[in-house]
Amino acid sequence: MGGPRQRCVLGALLVNLGREVTVDRLITYLWSDDPPRTARSVIQVQVSHLRRSIPGSISTTAGGYIFDADPDSVDLYRFRRLRDEAARAAPEEALELLDRALSCWRGVPFSGVGSEALEHTVVGPLREERWSAVIAWATCALGLGRHSEVVSRLTPLAREEPFRERLQHLLITALWHDNEKARALAAYEDFRVRLADELGVDPGPELAALHARILREDADQGRRTATEPTESETVYRVRNDLPRDLPDFTGRVDVLRSLEKISLADEEGAEVCVLTAAGGGGKTTTAVHFGYESAKRYPDGQLFIDLYGYTAGKEPLDPSSALGSLLRAVGVPPETIPESLEERSALWRATLMGRRTLLILDNASSYSQVSPLLPSSPGSLTLITSRNELSGLSGARFLSLGMFDERSALDLFSRVLGEERVRAEEDRAREIVRICGGLPLALRVIAGRMLSRPRWTFGHVARRLGEQNRKFRELQVDGQSVETAIDLSYQSLNDEQRSAFLTLGLMIGDSIDLAGGAALLGVSVEEGDDILQELVGVCLLDEPQGDVYRMHDLIRDFALDRATAEFGAERVDRIRGRLAEHYLLTAQHAADLLGPRALHDDERSDSGYRTELLRREDAEEWFDLHRENLADTIDYFASRDNGEHAWRMAESVWRFYALHGQMGLLVSSQERALQVSDRQGNRRGRAVTLIGLGIGYYFAGRFDDALRMLTEARDLLAAVGDSRGSIRALANLGMVYERVGRLRDSAEAISGVLDHAVALGDRRLESLQWSNLAVVRQALGQYEEALHCAARSMETVPEEDVGASAALVKRVMGEAKVGLGDIEGALRDLDEALELSQRLRLVGSRIYVHNSLGIAYRAAGCPEEAVEAHRAALALAEESGDRSGDAEILTDLGITHAEAGHHEEAAVALEKAHAIALERDERYTVARACLALGTLPAPTVTADRAEGLLRTAAEILTEVGSPDAERARAALADRFGG
Repeated sequence: MGGPRQRCVLGALLVNLGREVTVDRLITYLWSDDPPRTARSVIQVQVSHLRRSIPGSISTTAGGYIFDADPDSVDLYRFRRLRDEAARAAPEEALELLDRALSCWRGVPFSGVGSEALEHTVVGPLREERWSAVIAWATCALGLGRHSEVVSRLTPLAREEPFRERLQHLLITALWHDNEKARALAAYEDFRVRLADELGVDPGPELAALHARILREDADQGRRTATEPTESETVYRVRNDLPRDLPDFTGRVDVLRSLEKISLADEEGAEVCVLTAAGGGGKTTTAVHFGYESAKRYPDGQLFIDLYGYTAGKEPLDPSSALGSLLRAVGVPPETIPESLEERSALWRATLMGRRTLLILDNASSYSQVSPLLPSSPGSLTLITSRNELSGLSGARFLSLGMFDERSALDLFSRVLGEERVRAEEDRAREIVRICGGLPLALRVIAGRMLSRPRWTFGHVARRLGEQNRKFRELQVDGQSVETAIDLSYQSLNDEQRSAFLTLGLMIGDSIDLAGGAALLGVSVEEGDDILQELVGVCLLDEPQGDVYRMHDLIRDFALDRATAEFGAERVDRIRGRLAEHYLLTAQHAADLLGPRALHDDERSDSGYRTELLRREDAEEWFDLHRENLADTIDYFASRDNGEHAWRMAESVWRFYALHGQMGLLVSSQERALQVSDRQGNRRGRAVTLIGLGIGYYFAGRFDDALRMLTEARDLLAAVGDSRGSIRALANLGMVYERVGRLRDSAEAISGVLDHAVALGDRRLESLQWSNLAVVRQALGQYEEALHCAARSMETVPEEDVGASAALVKRVMGEAKVGLGDIEGALRDLDEALELSQRLRLVGSRIYVHNSLGIAYRAAGCPEEAVEAHRAALALAEESGDRSGDAEILTDLGITHAEAGHHEEAAVALEKAHAIALERDERYTVARACLALGTLPAPTVTADRAEGLLRTAAEILTEVGSPDAERARAALADRFGG
């Protein structure tokens, strides 16, 4: 293995095994906030070396790298597997598993490499995992009476972590029970003095209590269990009254791990954790399962009580009655239980003081219901399950249970129905998971129905769930009903909340932001915020990020069905129309911030709910958040035969979709708007939509279709007297001309648009055309002229467009500098272009910058880095759906392979590029591929074929005015004499 940087990169990839590690994260790990200019190149070089050392393990993604390997071959993942197995095992086996897990550790991770950022974000959490395992091992060993083993292991570790109080507690306990009372007291005194001298604090109450017990009792008395009464003590009854644990419990690994950390936390007081989820979210089953897993940590009992917060036919249990049940459960004689709530609560806390108990308060409805029930004994843990947030619980931990992911859901089906039944219809099983939205109750109901009906297939169930008005009837079995679970939450709302909940079920798309929610509800943003937060608080609405809301699919179905029935068609359409109008007006405003548009409308109104968008970045974020919703809004307008709004919305969104690689949404949204414009005979709507659709086909590589549509759009707009729109169509034609190798036509079109922009004083349009002209000049080999055009673009760009314009301009400048032999300057410009493209999330720009970096690395004599950059461009193109540059990138990849002497690899890439370019009529790229193929040596390319390829290249390159024409003629003369 190489030096510190290479070890750091490898370590970061291994820690994130099977997951993408972005280049930006690797840079942060190595240099924190002060990376060198060449940071990206250094990362690429290190990865290249690692690939040679560990072939086949590292793959490139759009933004970074993934390391794939057997998890058991990586010590960290082997450690985690053994640790997790230990958590489910019997004590003897658990001790052995934890011992094997800890043997995976060999010193401090990333020792001697990386930055402070790496230490804080990666190394620190890893070390905490180790200490949690050490504490789990010691706790288990003490429970088995292995006191001397605990002393041997923890003594050096306690010196390594001198302020870790839980570790000291376990060591002192082990010494005491190992008949080393003097050493135990000395260890306590050393720790107390160290805390006082260096931190100015005293040991926590648990450790202080342990010290007091050692002073009071000898080792034999210390072994006596807490449940053995003395004459002065009330008899305390240890009990486990947890409900049955599900034998097929599945998923919730992250939640269980968080609960384990809370359970092992070195806290001074009693721990309280609230598990929240919608009805049917699996709160109770998760809490009970954890109760069984952690029972050995709570030797003084595991108590469970259902508070009936959301139970059909029952009122929520009042706290006084709950306390009466709990006190009787732990052995308090009924006649001694006081009447008042305050006295019962005090007796409850006193009874549990000094004891380690687990208390599960299930199905809680409010803060006032649970507050009197909370123990205060250090070392105790109270788990509360609720559909409410219970935000008044100060100092509590809160864990929100999301829905099952696909893997957990399929795992549940496999455990209930058997793996073979799931494997036989895995795609259909996934469809069921999607329909149920991962809701655990819904998945269990389906699994239960299929278990009792062995002839049912997943396909049959999917069809039944898909039938009109049948979904909720299918999601009920043996007293369990998804609809009932949701209805219990709905019935708990007041009238205003119910109306708002049903209204939100009418949202367009799958999510809504605060302004959109206010528009849908027809209230002010401030009122809307209050209402939305109330629904979040009862788990009927999710808030995946600040001021952004969505409903679970089944809750949405419930709300939509009720709203349709209660509101009536006219009111439903009026409500949805408010939101659609809000989306249109905000999208038009956001589109103005992204760049020049084919449409200029001064008569735009204001919905009163518009999101404040001041900068391009604001517009990008808004479009990114609503990308699917806006396409659904176009569908909504089209379904209402509102063609005018449909094409105006389509015109507003195309640029964002194009810049961010959303080719499917771009084409489908424009086609939907085009259909309704054609049906209504709207010529302007058709023309404007043809521009967006032509751009979509351009990015899809359908250049003939793009040229046909943009030409028609230009002519239609000219016919209706829209000179601004016609010029915009011409600008996009220039872009397509450049791609198909009609470079002179491209330059002429762009120059025409440039003249128009100057005449209008439209600096944004002028800047864009200067950058487009720079692209054409660079393709023609006019490198100095390309740099001049790039400079003019930056001189004229409005301040709000500087970032996006610079991303394009810096790429063109980098390519031109490669042509001029300034490799260092080229890499500097291209690195800046890539950073800007990533920061602004310009997917198309990133594709071409990666390819341009490949060209620069090739010129610098770094073929491996060049190939990697070309492949990164292809991977990103495939991921995003922007296939417009495939032939160009494959051609450059082939040329790089050829210059490295890898002729077979070159031929494969070039043949593919040639085929794609021919199919799309990309004449310039056809010529470049022909030239590169024709210069490959025999037998890779036969002499006869090489001659034909070179003649084709010379002819096309001469026709388009490329300087490579001379190179093609020279190659032809050298090999074939003319």
